[in-house]
Amino acid sequence: MCSRNRITFGVAILMLSLGIARIASADGGEQQVCDVRADYALGMEDYSEAIRLHTEVIRKRPDDALAHYHLGFAEGMMGNRKAEVSEYQRSAALGLKNWDLFLNIGLAQLEIGELDAATDSLRQAVLLGENHAESHFNLALAYERRGMHADAERETLASLRLNPGQPDARNLLGVIDAQEGQTVRASLVWRELVNDVPDYEPARANLALLGSSNEIARGKTAAVVPPPAAAVAAIEDQRKPPAQRRETELVLDSAKQNGR
Repeated sequence: MCSRNRITFGVAILMLSLGIARIASADGGEQQVCDVRADYALGMEDYSEAIRLHTEVIRKRPDDALAHYHLGFAEGMMGNRKAEVSEYQRSAALGLKNWDLFLNIGLAQLEIGELDAATDSLRQAVLLGENHAESHFNLALAYERRGMHADAERETLASLRLNPGQPDARNLLGVIDAQEGQTVRASLVWRELVNDVPDYEPARANLALLGSSNEIARGKTAAVVPPPAAAVAAIEDQRKPPAQRRETELVLDSAKQNGR
């Protein structure tokens, strides 16, 4: 089995720092090696050679589902996202039904922005690997990206039940709370996370961003609340708070986009 951190995501209202681990071999009782030389190159992270050798294997055995899986993994590690997804899908069509295959399909689809397809793939990963925390967590990410916060929270909590120590999942809970306007809850989640994992920078960054947005909101509110003596003269300004709320939201959205 070969895994490696591939990318870092910044998602949601603030920041998530996620090392996505791709799993290069089938799980469970399936055959683990499609070809000794090809899989050796994959295990040594010589992805160009792994692509060449797995392509040879597939030329001889086009119905080798595991070879397509491994070729897709190597393609993905070389940045060939469409080829990666295509090989994974061929592997699934040929009958490979492992949770880690569908996890990898979903993660690749997330990377290229195919959110609906990624959600379907990651749901399948959860169905096949319900006892694997990463299946639930990455499905939660797909839901969060689609704005399906209740579903995202459910899957995040499922992931945490399986692996309570995950800082990324705890951070995601804070992100979901913040997006739902539960800033006090979000702050508590991140403060506890910083206390438990002092070097986890996303939680610190999120607390700072949350504090900054709250300061902006307080400042704008103060600016549109007139002193008693000026209340009558400023009566027409009472419609300003909604506009100020929109400005605050733009600040948070900008933080979201910069995080990505």
